[in-house]
Amino acid sequence: MTAVEAVCLGESMAVLLPDRPGSLAGVASFRAGVGGAESNTACALAALGIPAAWISRVGADGFGERLLDELAAHGVDTSAVAVDPDRPTGLYIKERGPHGPLPRYYRAGSAAAALSPALLDDPAAARLLGGARLLHLSGITAALSDDCLALLRALLAAPRAGRLVSFDLNWRPSLWRRRDPAVLTELLDAADLVLLGADEAEAALGTGDPAALRALLPHPATLVVKDADRQAIAVDRDGRRTAEPALRVEVVEPTGAGDAFAAGYLAGTLRGLDQRGRLRLGHLSAAAALTAHGDQGTPPPPGVRAALLAAPPEQWAAVRVTAEGVR
Repeated sequence: MTAVEAVCLGESMAVLLPDRPGSLAGVASFRAGVGGAESNTACALAALGIPAAWISRVGADGFGERLLDELAAHGVDTSAVAVDPDRPTGLYIKERGPHGPLPRYYRAGSAAAALSPALLDDPAAARLLGGARLLHLSGITAALSDDCLALLRALLAAPRAGRLVSFDLNWRPSLWRRRDPAVLTELLDAADLVLLGADEAEAALGTGDPAALRALLPHPATLVVKDADRQAIAVDRDGRRTAEPALRVEVVEPTGAGDAFAAGYLAGTLRGLDQRGRLRLGHLSAAAALTAHGDQGTPPPPGVRAALLAAPPEQWAAVRVTAEGVR
């Protein structure tokens, strides 16, 4: 077996996709799928050639089986996913409104909400965490339960032993209505790499400005601030900035693009690319997700990726990505 390089930890859910736009009251049938920030990132890492695992909990139900089967089909190691006999797999429904998907979540009391520091004593999880070069977390997990928050704190406080810890803000305001989002600053500042969108950082942390965020979060080696479809900026601890413009993309569906960007940036980090290369690989991975239906896209072939990573700025700026590929 190929050794796992990256471990992504957090909740994933079954997804129901209605057969038509508008109110769910008029929907006759649904298509089933799966989705979740951390498992999306694991799948995108695997698609980029990074052996990845996903750690979580699912219910002893058909939705849980589907999650495990689909992640395995994407090449993701699920050997440390626990099956909960009592709690269900979380569910969300992508109601389709006039301006795109409107996700509705049914995750209260889910199996993943029972994640806790006890995970660290599980042999399968310990094996993966002990051998990985990267652990990827997100702010979603912190909002699920007190036990989930305690698990994140334990993971961030544990000895790294050469392992990088990345943390994606992944702001979900509906999850924080009954919880204090102030804990996010503590969690983000304890990571090595932080990824966040300028708009979500403004909402969750009070600022989306890269310099102000760097002052707020002084300890991570790098902050990556995504400015929607315009650019991404990496700010190192010493204040050095690297900015890279986003690609022009004909968007099919936006879901999963942020998770895919994270995977591209993290894959570039694990493969030793410089900051510009990491940001470009993030943009390429995000573009693949944006031009696909559902949460997962197919990145360009390795040869195309290599050429684009090495392209001069004017050639990069001229690239256009559609559902048919890179032009």
